[in-house]
Amino acid sequence: MKILITGGAGFIGTHLSRYLLTLGHELTIVDNFLPQVHGETASLPPDIAPHVRLIRGDVSDEVVLKEALKGAQCIVHLAAETGTGQSMYEVSRYERTNISGTALLYDLIIKMPRCNIEKIVVASSRSLYGEGAYRCEKDGIIYPRPRSAGDKQQGKFDPLCPKCGGDCFSIPTSEAAPFQPSSFYGLTKQVQEQTVLLFGQALQIPSFALRYQNVYGPGQSLQNPYTGILAIFSNLARTGRPIQVFEDGLESRDFVYVDDVIQATAACAVGSATDCHAINVGSGEATSVAEVAKLINEFYGNNSSIQITGAFREGDIRHGIADLTRAAQIIGYRPTWTFALGLREFLEWAGENSPLTDRYEQSLAEMKLRGLLYGQV
Repeated sequence: MKILITGGAGFIGTHLSRYLLTLGHELTIVDNFLPQVHGETASLPPDIAPHVRLIRGDVSDEVVLKEALKGAQCIVHLAAETGTGQSMYEVSRYERTNISGTALLYDLIIKMPRCNIEKIVVASSRSLYGEGAYRCEKDGIIYPRPRSAGDKQQGKFDPLCPKCGGDCFSIPTSEAAPFQPSSFYGLTKQVQEQTVLLFGQALQIPSFALRYQNVYGPGQSLQNPYTGILAIFSNLARTGRPIQVFEDGLESRDFVYVDDVIQATAACAVGSATDCHAINVGSGEATSVAEVAKLINEFYGNNSSIQITGAFREGDIRHGIADLTRAAQIIGYRPTWTFALGLREFLEWAGENSPLTDRYEQSLAEMKLRGLLYGQV
């Protein structure tokens, strides 16, 4: 197939490109090489560059997208602004890329002559769930509202049942969960996903919104201070700086290795699945942030102190773990990488690259200035 990958020079995009090239597909990549993500690198990896058509530009640029769409049969739409915290004060920037860029894509699909798209896959996000699914002993499965700053300032980090106000515990979140994003980033991904699925139905184009959990692995940006705690912690540990953990450290995430993400994405793009679906892509396992800090510090020789700060950011969730039932049913997805094995692969790769910490400290200062970071870090 002739496949267009927006944001194809990024972390997931380069891994996906390598895999699709081995299958013999013809690729066009659109990327603006945002310095926040790519640093000073403004080119594709040398093993990919000679084999793809690269168009430098932004997905909100009509001229760029028109050129990229010529001849495309499948679109994998990865291009997006991705910082949860940053989205709370760079609002128009996130709207322009994540929402307007996607709207422009459909303008052109509908209006361009000889534009015959057969499949569309969009990188959605678990962030549109907000806190996600919990179980209350009294009220069963419930979906807590975003936690209040007042509660978190008192050290009450766990959500409460929205019905009885009692304690509850996190369970895997299925695709049937309601939309309750707690950040503007999450809201843009919700709108982006709904746009893709709505037009998929209207235009009868099989379309897939993949709700990625916390994706990690070699090739992940070590420059971007707004996403990826594994990258942030690895930079801090390698320089011997304190690893500061928000809240009480017991908050947890579903970390999914990039190779598993690529298998799920390719299954939708070039596999036999049809119709329109929203699908979770994760590991199905939760790991606490404190445990992540401990494992990373141990790997690099325990040169850093781990500080549980009690500080917190607006927009962060408490726990996240994916229910993968639908993924198995529709695309046969079953993750194969354990967190222990994947983390080792990532940390060995990160150790070969220079650590960067200044941007992370700058990002914390920006959030503090805007009243989005509480407590001392």
